[in-house]
Amino acid sequence: MTSDTTLCGTGEPIRPRKPTPRRFWRLPGVYPPQSDTHLLARTLLVESLEPGTRVLDIGAGTGYLSVSAALAGSRKVTAVDVDRRALLNIRLNARLNGVRVRVVRGDLTIPFGANDFDLVVSNPPYVPAADDVLPVGGLARCWDAGRDGRAYLDRICREAARILSPGGVLLLLQSGLSDIDATWTELRRQGLSTDVVSTEHIPFGPVLTARASLLRQRGLLRPDEDFEKLVVFRAVNSRSAAH
Repeated sequence: MTSDTTLCGTGEPIRPRKPTPRRFWRLPGVYPPQSDTHLLARTLLVESLEPGTRVLDIGAGTGYLSVSAALAGSRKVTAVDVDRRALLNIRLNARLNGVRVRVVRGDLTIPFGANDFDLVVSNPPYVPAADDVLPVGGLARCWDAGRDGRAYLDRICREAARILSPGGVLLLLQSGLSDIDATWTELRRQGLSTDVVSTEHIPFGPVLTARASLLRQRGLLRPDEDFEKLVVFRAVNSRSAAH
């Protein structure tokens, strides 16, 4: 499989010089680390991760991003997911890699208070589905995000500013199929200084291959299109501590 991954604005490939997880397990029913996970991990590792950097991984799945942040230097990493099996998976992978990750069961940002985090990362479900009924179980819950693919993206865009410290950063990954412009607009509406900092084009996997006909009917794909564009937004909370 080929891919094209760049740090936007430079045309240069992303080459983080920080450790990544050495050993990793995935329990059945938990979203496996894939191209989107690895793109976000490489972007994450470009950030400054000091021992005191408070990191939140939203929809953490196996904990690949959480463990990556801990290995890169943060001693204050939190992973949140609604799935109990995912929480067990995160604990297992943190232990395998010799790092500490606080694990929280909850719905996106709801368990957390104002200004709780300096860096928030998320690779949420973003694939447009047949309808707006969100799965409550099974692997489909890991990617289905309503008809427009924005059920989770919109919430994260609206809620991130509240939990970010002044100067805090949100790294949010999504597909070009789920309206990049809408994410840009909503993040800026929430007062976050926003840029696309990395992109990648990957061949369709099994989910998009099976859904391609539906997406073409909606005009989201060209007839000959069989590559997906992934982007990572970097949104900075530019408000001062006094606000």
